[in-house]
Amino acid sequence: MTNRREFLRNASILTVGGLLAGRTGHAASANFPAAAAMPAAQKKNIGLQTYSLGNELWENTPEVLKKLASYGYTHVELAGYDGKGNFGPVKMADFKKMADDAGLRITSSHINPPFRVYTPDILPKLKDYWKTVCEQHAAIGCKYVVQPSLPEILSVEEGQTVGSYFTEAGKIAKAAGLQWGYHSHNVEFAKVVPGGKEAYSGYGWHRLPEGAKYIYDVLMAATDPAYVIFELDCYWAVMGMQDPCALMREYPTRIRLLHIKDKAVLGESGMMNFEMIFKQAYAIGIKDWFVELEGIKTRPTQLEGCKACAEYLLKAPFVK
Repeated sequence: MTNRREFLRNASILTVGGLLAGRTGHAASANFPAAAAMPAAQKKNIGLQTYSLGNELWENTPEVLKKLASYGYTHVELAGYDGKGNFGPVKMADFKKMADDAGLRITSSHINPPFRVYTPDILPKLKDYWKTVCEQHAAIGCKYVVQPSLPEILSVEEGQTVGSYFTEAGKIAKAAGLQWGYHSHNVEFAKVVPGGKEAYSGYGWHRLPEGAKYIYDVLMAATDPAYVIFELDCYWAVMGMQDPCALMREYPTRIRLLHIKDKAVLGESGMMNFEMIFKQAYAIGIKDWFVELEGIKTRPTQLEGCKACAEYLLKAPFVK
């Protein structure tokens, strides 16, 4: 994996090169065919991570969900689960009905357990937590439950422990009829060493002790593929100096979900070559992916930003 990650030496990953658009002719301002010109039967499968909406989601949840469906979104990945059966201020069963009424499927949900450091004493509590999570999410027809934050990992051994706990969560999810996944940001592309006490980011990795590994690779090796999948956030992978397409090629059976994200509204930064990302995703059979719009206001509201993202995807000829 070392060659893949020589980020600044690989012209296809640079902002001025291929993967991140720039001068390739696939930049954000590409003139895609108008969405209206597409055949009516060609409905695209476009998901949205509801974190994209912030508190706007809760101002009038039924109407916001109907607007999302009118923009072209077909399903959602939820954020805001409180561990007690609610998404934000809305009961899960009520949210399910609102989504059904809007014509949106609830496909996935992000859940953060209340544990930052994974020590042996928290494993029973962690199992109990995931049992409750999975029971409640199975009841609303969810397919995936995804952990979006990294517990503390400062050594290879700690990464292996975390990976084993992820597998235990995956077993609980599978028993409930769900798939358990882990969502990566950029911190997973720091390196750790055996017996180490810190994670190393940035340059100078060639000076690390023998056995240094990317946290991402440690987690891949330490989790059972039968129970754990990975959700790759393409934007945060790039921020971690990685090539999302290369990661998908290296882990085609492990990366099964994507976050489609840009610096703000999709396609406007010129940083991300989404054509290559979608081409690679389809090549390895990824079916479920979600737009995520961070809280960067390039539109008056987050909802309008989500609409602009949908418009970009509906016009893009490389999106199915």
